[in-house]
Amino acid sequence: NILVTILVVACPCSLGLATPLAIVIASGNASKKGILVKTSEALENAHKVKTICFDKTGTLTKGELTISKIYNYSLPENEILKLVASIENKSEHPIARAIVNEAKSLKIELEEIADFKAIPGYGVSATIKEKRYLIGNKKLMVENNVAISQEQDELELVSEGNSILFVAENQNLIALIGVKDVLKDESIDIVKKLQKRNIEVVMLTGDNEKTANAIAKQIGVDKVIANVLPKQKAEEIKKLKQKGLVMMCGDGINDSVSIVTADIGVSVSSGTDIAMDSSNVVLMNDNLEKIEDLLSIS
Repeated sequence: NILVTILVVACPCSLGLATPLAIVIASGNASKKGILVKTSEALENAHKVKTICFDKTGTLTKGELTISKIYNYSLPENEILKLVASIENKSEHPIARAIVNEAKSLKIELEEIADFKAIPGYGVSATIKEKRYLIGNKKLMVENNVAISQEQDELELVSEGNSILFVAENQNLIALIGVKDVLKDESIDIVKKLQKRNIEVVMLTGDNEKTANAIAKQIGVDKVIANVLPKQKAEEIKKLKQKGLVMMCGDGINDSVSIVTADIGVSVSSGTDIAMDSSNVVLMNDNLEKIEDLLSIS
């Protein structure tokens, strides 16, 4: 009683007690729901958000990609898998994991590689037996003057909803690998719930535009910004911030810059360490519907 009396008399207004108390209780409630909120500002401002951006692979989708088709132009399919898996074994990208898992399931022994280099937003490169390999998206091929004449194969893979991995050996295209992902069960529901709150939902992805649009149509997002590099993602976030507060939700290394750039950065717990370190909020069970809980608690 004496303590409470002192606090009430000493504080010029109830806000001196109410605000920190509300934040502590709200943080506790968020934690119980599997939402780790790192800053009080994120909790206070979440309900003011006007736009929420989602990465595609590993965020709106499960990131459990599988190879659907391989077009090989110079080597047998198993040799293509052996080369690509040997290089992608050094990468953390979900597409890389899909390739490596496929090779392991076929008991393909991996090669020794040298000069491995990850190129954010493009792909990877490495050397095997004095041959230089480039593995990644179409932009990586264009940047390195790799000729692409197999447009019909490319269109077929995209029309089936695949993300495409281009494989070049010494600047010659030797394969196209189509990989498919599966939507998270809650993706469609959370988009609808956010839209009911008059929040604009944006898909922000480095994947090609046709594949992104095909998936966006299933989910029902308001806007698609595709084929963007990590730095370009951050630039797009800055443009969206002109309309009001922006939240960015992602899982990968490529998302870390945009997560930091957004007013509120959200990462899923299955994502990379750098994405979680960059974010203000971590969804501990990867369930995107927890974002609505965060808005309600805020």
